[in-house]
Amino acid sequence: MTPGFNDEQRGGDKSLNPIYIKNPHLDLMKEDILYHFNLGTATHDLPAMFGDVKFVCVGGSPSRMKSFIQFIAGELNLGNPTDEYPNICAGTDRFSMFKVGPVLSISHGMGVPSISIMLHELIKLLHHARCIDVTVLRIGTSGGIGLKPGTVVITRQSVDASFVPQLEQIILGKKVLRSTELDDTLAEELLQCSKQLNDFETVIGNTMCTLDFYEGQARLDGAFCSYTEADKQGYLTEAYQAGVRNIEMESTAFAAMCKLSGLQGAIVCVTLLDRLEGDQLTSSHDQLHDYQLRPQILVGTYIKKKLNAV
Repeated sequence: MTPGFNDEQRGGDKSLNPIYIKNPHLDLMKEDILYHFNLGTATHDLPAMFGDVKFVCVGGSPSRMKSFIQFIAGELNLGNPTDEYPNICAGTDRFSMFKVGPVLSISHGMGVPSISIMLHELIKLLHHARCIDVTVLRIGTSGGIGLKPGTVVITRQSVDASFVPQLEQIILGKKVLRSTELDDTLAEELLQCSKQLNDFETVIGNTMCTLDFYEGQARLDGAFCSYTEADKQGYLTEAYQAGVRNIEMESTAFAAMCKLSGLQGAIVCVTLLDRLEGDQLTSSHDQLHDYQLRPQILVGTYIKKKLNAV
């Protein structure tokens, strides 16, 4: 039996604990300090601050997540998009967090280690705040494979650099493999929202998560490179044949931790270039800015639709 897959997939009694925390040690703690958020159960009234959260949007850049909360405030008529929204995590420089109505916007930094730290504390935050029916959406940028720049990819499965849908972790010196399946229904709902918008091309495909931006993604422009252009093209073609349509560095951790916690999750990333055509960005600043808005627009449309349906 694959380590980590058996008991961790069963979930728990969600009627008693909507956000599934599997850590008996937390019950023995007088206080839970969410260090990287500068929040804690003894210092903050987490249910009062976050109990109404229904949607959490996460992305790498603090400025992008601030931009998103301004955008969604306008979309939901909960504030002026030009207003300043306070950073709830202002006491730390690790992550940024913004909130308007039922929407929480949080930066997660770059790479699996950074997003996994953020998600541990986010999941505990939602648990302590007694949130229910929460949807978590990662919005970001990526490199495409066989897609024109600006195409938005909704992740079907997150796969590792060997195209296997799993997150591999070393825990107590032992290899633990965790499933990276995402919610198919949510992915289809997002795709339908994009079709209704009809503003940009959107596809559902597998997303490859790597541990590095250069050699791990078969780039030729890093400080080190021990392979040829033909090697690169062969690897990326193999990835495409495995259903991979984009590459980034957080999706396996995101998908695995959503599944473990029982959170409904989706990943929506825009492609900034086709990696089969090159490694460096050649689009103009204005064009890249337009591309980066597309995941925000799609996710904002989805949130607005879901809230209007309530």
